[in-house]
Amino acid sequence: MRGVLRLLTGRSTWTRAVHLALGAWVAVACALVWPGLEDAAPRTLAGLHLAPLPLLALLAWVPAVRRSEGVQARALLLPGDDEVTVEPARTWAERGRLLLWLVVRVQLGVLAAELTALAVWTLAGLLPGRWVPAALGVPSAVVVLLAWVLVLAGLGALTAAVARRLLHPSPAERLATQQARTERLLERTRLAAELHDSIGHALTVTLLQAGAARDVAGRDPAFVDRALAAIEDSARSAAADLDRVLALLRDTSPAPAAPTLADVAGLVRAAEAAGARVDVRVDPAVAGLPEVLSREAYRIVQEALTNALRHAGPVPVRLEVGVDDRELLLGVRNPVPAPVAAGRGGGSGVRGLHERAAVLGGTALAGPDGDGWRVEVRLPMGGSA
Repeated sequence: MRGVLRLLTGRSTWTRAVHLALGAWVAVACALVWPGLEDAAPRTLAGLHLAPLPLLALLAWVPAVRRSEGVQARALLLPGDDEVTVEPARTWAERGRLLLWLVVRVQLGVLAAELTALAVWTLAGLLPGRWVPAALGVPSAVVVLLAWVLVLAGLGALTAAVARRLLHPSPAERLATQQARTERLLERTRLAAELHDSIGHALTVTLLQAGAARDVAGRDPAFVDRALAAIEDSARSAAADLDRVLALLRDTSPAPAAPTLADVAGLVRAAEAAGARVDVRVDPAVAGLPEVLSREAYRIVQEALTNALRHAGPVPVRLEVGVDDRELLLGVRNPVPAPVAAGRGGGSGVRGLHERAAVLGGTALAGPDGDGWRVEVRLPMGGSA
């Protein structure tokens, strides 16, 4: 009894009935303009099912119809079901699913309308003095009404079940959505790594330059001026990197080009301004490297120089960038004071070197080398990110 009462008073029963009625009205409108359907009742009933089909085939080609059907399904059939798509139909598969949905929706709506008409006709026959004795008229009418509500609720539930199959994303759509989400996550992770490298490098260089300037303040004004100029350059470079990353996150106008190995001289100048003596050997062939490879190699060199300054201070650093037919070789070596060498491990900077090299299909080595620290990265010429 409670179940019957829930069907009679439940919101979903009647919102789904409205959805069925809307589908039936499409069929009625098509039948009204279809020539010859008014001649006989059987022909009219068949026309209600067949007349809408050409219109539905045309509607399935309109991308916005899928959005409209999704909105109606969310409001009337499946309230709160956010998986019901409200995106336009873009592919042949999506249009095919939409056409199937439109046909099922209208056919079930017509069936509900026919059963409703049958229920009304039956109730009219139960009026006093018609088919049954007066004593049986009211109980019979109650039975007919309950049967009509049960059938209507069943058709509504069937329509909702079909909507879950045809208006939910298909497996291909789910896969595409997941791939897009994964790509966005990977892009954000890459941008976070770039921010770590560029901002971390700028802060490390700025810290060393500011400390050196403070030590000689009042004794060497020229050095202080050079240190302040280097701090300004580092801050400007970091701000440019930050603007570029923010532009990518906002997905607005084209972001400034990322630095490549052609810009490694700026890293060297910043390190030397911080007090390091950098011995640089760069193969001129780096100018012909693929942009992606050159960009990632720049970040690796930046991270290696930053680690050298952060952990060893203003010490001599040797930087080598070599190119052959098969791979790009990046090498950074610097002496490390004994206490620093003992406590130096694989932090986020070293881990970042390995991750960048792995993405490009290369290898990275970072560890003690005699009385110093050596970073060696090999990247295949065919690597891509």
